[in-house]
Amino acid sequence: MSGRVFLGSLAAWLYNAVLGHVPSRRLRRLVLRGWLGGLGEGASVLLGCRFLNGRKVFLGARTVINPGCLIDGRHFPVRIGADVSIGPEASLLTLGHDPQSPLFADRGGAVTIGDRAWIAYRAVILPGVTVGEGAVIAAGSVVTRDVAPFTIVAGNPAEVVGERNRDLAYRLDYRPWLG
Repeated sequence: MSGRVFLGSLAAWLYNAVLGHVPSRRLRRLVLRGWLGGLGEGASVLLGCRFLNGRKVFLGARTVINPGCLIDGRHFPVRIGADVSIGPEASLLTLGHDPQSPLFADRGGAVTIGDRAWIAYRAVILPGVTVGEGAVIAAGSVVTRDVAPFTIVAGNPAEVVGERNRDLAYRLDYRPWLG
C-alpha cells in the first residue's frame, strides 16, 4: 500500500468514525474543506455522513447533506451542484461489481447532481447516473438511469411520476445549531 493510499484511508476512517459525529459544524467544515475535492460556500454536511474517498467529492454552494448519508467517491467523482438538498440516509454510489463477471470485476461511473435537485430520505443513486437540474428523487427510490431536469421520479427502479415547477429561485440556508 502506498503512503498516499494509507493516508487517504486514515483520513476517511478518522472523519467517518470520529469527526463526522462531532456536533460542531465549524470543525467538520474545516476538515471537509481540506479533505473533499470541493466544498462550496455555505454548504452544510450534517452529523453522521460518510464519505468514501472525499478527494473525489465536490459539493456546490449552499448544498445540504442531511444526517446519515453515504457519498462514494471511490474511483469516480461525485459532483453535486448548488442548492441541492439530500435527505437523511441517502446514498450516492459510484462503484459496484459486474454481476456477470467471473472475477467479480468492478463496474461504476461518476455521479452528477444538478443545481436545486432534491433527493429525499433513503434514496439510492447508482453508479454512472446524472440527476438533472431541479429534479426530485422520491423517498426510498433507487435511481438506475439518468433523470431529466425538473422530472420527479419514484420507486424501485425509479420511474417518472411527474414534473417539477421550472421557476425555482430558492437559495438554501440550513445550518442547525447542533447539526
